[in-house]
Formats: sequence, C-alpha cells, structure tokens
Amino acid sequence: MASLNVALPDIARQTHADQTQQTWIIDAYSLVFASLLLPAGALGDRFGRRRALIVGLIIYGAGSVLAALTTDPNVLIGLRAMLGVGAALIMPATLSTITSSFPRAQRARAVSVWAAVAGGSGVLGLLASGLLLESWSWQSVFWFNVVLAAVALAGTLVFVPESAESRPAPLDVIGAILAAAGIAALVYAVIEAPVNGWSDPLTLGGIALGVLVLVGFVVYELRHRHPLLDPRLFRNRRFAAGSLSLTLQFFALFGFMFVVMQYLQLVRGDSALTAALSLLAMPIGMIPASRLSPLLTQRLGARGPWVAGLLLLAAGLAVLAHLDGASSYGHIAAGLIPLGAGLGLAMPPATTAITDALPKELQNVGSAVNDLARELGGALGIAVLGSLLTATYRSDLHLTGVPPNVAEAAESSLAGAAAAGGAVLHQAQDAFISGLHAALFGGAITAVATAIAVAVLLRRRSTPADSTPCLVPAEPVTHSGRETTQ
Repeated sequence: MASLNVALPDIARQTHADQTQQTWIIDAYSLVFASLLLPAGALGDRFGRRRALIVGLIIYGAGSVLAALTTDPNVLIGLRAMLGVGAALIMPATLSTITSSFPRAQRARAVSVWAAVAGGSGVLGLLASGLLLESWSWQSVFWFNVVLAAVALAGTLVFVPESAESRPAPLDVIGAILAAAGIAALVYAVIEAPVNGWSDPLTLGGIALGVLVLVGFVVYELRHRHPLLDPRLFRNRRFAAGSLSLTLQFFALFGFMFVVMQYLQLVRGDSALTAALSLLAMPIGMIPASRLSPLLTQRLGARGPWVAGLLLLAAGLAVLAHLDGASSYGHIAAGLIPLGAGLGLAMPPATTAITDALPKELQNVGSAVNDLARELGGALGIAVLGSLLTATYRSDLHLTGVPPNVAEAAESSLAGAAAAGGAVLHQAQDAFISGLHAALFGGAITAVATAIAVAVLLRRRSTPADSTPCLVPAEPVTHSGRETTQ
C-alpha cells in the first residue's frame, strides 16, 4: 500500500489514469483485502494455514507479474484487486502459523517480531519504492513484489509446517458475501461520486444499497449460529471504542498518504525518493509516543492519553491542511510530527481495548477485528478523502483559452496537467491544493469526532460498561484462527 502511493504520480503520468482511476488503483487492494480478511482466515483454519499462505503468495506474485506488464489503468485496478485476494490469505495465515508453531514460552517473542516486521514494512516500503523509482519505472515496484513473494514462498515450502483447526466452525458464506457487497457498494458510490455527482441517482442509490446490505449483514449475523463477526460484541463500550478508533485512525492515515504523496511530487516537484524521505518526520513523533503511551495509560488510565492522541492527530492534519505550493519542509514536518505522535499515543490503547474487552476464548476474534478495523478504515479513508480531493480539484479548475484535449487531460488529473506545463499546470496545482485542503480538513474533523466518541464511550458511570460482559455465541467461533498473547 505505502509503496504504491510513492509510485502513483509516475503511474498517472505514464498510463494517463485520471484522478478517479488513481483512487481505484490504490483502493481496489484495500477494499478486497478488508472484505476477505475474515473469511480468508476461516479458510486457513479449515484447510490449513500453510496451504492458505502458499496459495496467497502465488496469487500475490502472479498478480504482481501481470501488473508489471500492463499499461492500462483499468486492468491495473483489476490486478490490484487480485493482489488484495492474495494479501487476505497471507496476512491471517502468517500470524496463525506463528501462534500454532511456537511453544507458549516462545510465542510472545515470535509475535513481537511479527508485529515489528508488519509495522516497519510501511516505512521500508516507502524507502524501497523511492530508491527503485530513482532508476527505474513504476513497474519496478511490482517486480520487487514478485521477488519478495518468491522468497517468502520458498521459505514457506521449506520451513513452515502445516497447521489447521481440528474442529473448525462452519464457514459463514452468506455473511461474508453480505459484508463484502455492502462495503463494495459504499466505496464504489463514494469514489465515483465526483464523476457522477453527489446528487446523482447512481451515487445516492449506491450509498443506500450499501447501507441496506450492511444492515442486512448485521441482522443475519445476529441470527446465525456461527457468525463471521458477532455484532453483540460491540455492546461492550471498550471494544466498540477500540474498533471505532482504529478504523478512523487508519481512515485518516491512509487518506492522508494518498493525498500527500501526490502533493509532494506533483506540486512541490520532489522526486519519489525525496517524497518518501519527507515522511520520515512522522516516525520521529510516533516512536517515542508509542513507547510513552503504555506508561501514561498505566498512570492515568486509557481515556486521557487516547483522546489526547486523537486530538494530536487532528492537529497534525490541520497544520498539513494549510500547505501550499511554496510551503517549506519545516511546515510539512510541523504537521507530520504531531500526526505521528498522535497515532503513537492513540493506537496502543485502542488495540489493547479490543483484546482486553474479550474473554480468553475469543482472543482470536479480537485479533481479527484489529486487522479488519485497520484495513477497512484505510479503504474508506482513501475512498472518502480521495473523493473530496477529486471533487474539489474539478470544481476549482477553470481553464479558458486552451485546446480541448489539453483541458480534458488537465481536468482528469494533476498528472495530466503536468504534460501541458505553464499556466495550465499552475492553475491545476492551485486546484489540487484546494482539494488537499478539503481532504485533510476532512481527516482532521474525523479525528476530532473520534476523540469525542471515545471520550463518551469511556466516560465513568456508576455501573461501568467496561465490566459489562460481552454477549457471545453459545459455542466459541473461530474467525481467523489467530491468538493474541497478552
């Protein structure tokens, strides 16, 4: 995900992808990944996690080969969805294999290594993509994926033992279809809204359809004996707060990444590597804050540091929402550092709230919801904030006295305007900055609203909801086969 954001401006220039297609190129992966994460984990539990990992790596590698060979943006969107299928099989299978392969005494260290690798892969992906794009085309990012998939596949075949649940729960196929269809309808309607219009029947109908299908999913899951995800778990306020907070933190983060990478390269004129290095100010805030967060939580309780982190996230986005074409790197860093610090403060208590709210036999569900919240939030953030960017860009771009083909290219995307140069590019950059302001202010408002929601959900009562037991199915349900070690 992070690596392709770096390559997106080059992809747009060379494939002539318009702004909506660029959103789909990034979001097709996240949408499919989020939709299939829970059922793919259940498939690994039933048929073998090693087998799921192998199939996922083959799909991911094959999709990357095909993506590296195409120059059609619509084909690339479909192949990104294919990569999402592979990732949905890979992600739950890796952690499930670790928890089932290591003895309990060594499991915590193994899981910590897994978490460190997963967490650091985003930054490493940014830097690797930046380095590749200094010398090669955007296709090199996908060829790099092929190499990684091949190495991982060889390691899996040689070193990873097979494991599966001895008594797996029945697959909730209908629940999986309803969840995927509802999310897909919502995301499709939002991404296409700048093209069709927000009041267009297709947009309103798509949003209404998505909401109705997701309501149907909730009703079905409440009645199903082995639900994919039991909605009654969200009656626990800590579980609900953690799930909501993680979803909206990643909503803001992924949407921000999608917007800012285009700003750095297409407005400031930074190279791909310089743009990737520019974001390293974010870990400067995130790393110490993430170490401080558990200590503050232990002394003050989760509510204060958690809400403060969300407000810092909002403050960072608000600072970045004031960027323009002449902004210095100091201005960018002044937004990135509090943004990173906010995520570092808010993410640990949100993650812990999800797992601590559940009994031991449902820790695998907590792990699955943790992953789902991140991926779903990312998919929605790219869709919503990307749509705000596109809609504002197109409404603010007023070109007169230019050839129709030049105007059409510029209106489709900022990368299209770059080919024209001169006054056309200058106007397009101004329109893009207006879109950036709308998108990042939207992210900041979302973070503030999340802080308020978390503060309300965690407020003290005479009968604390934190102690209210989760209502769970009569029989424990395995959703992804994963265990979180406390």
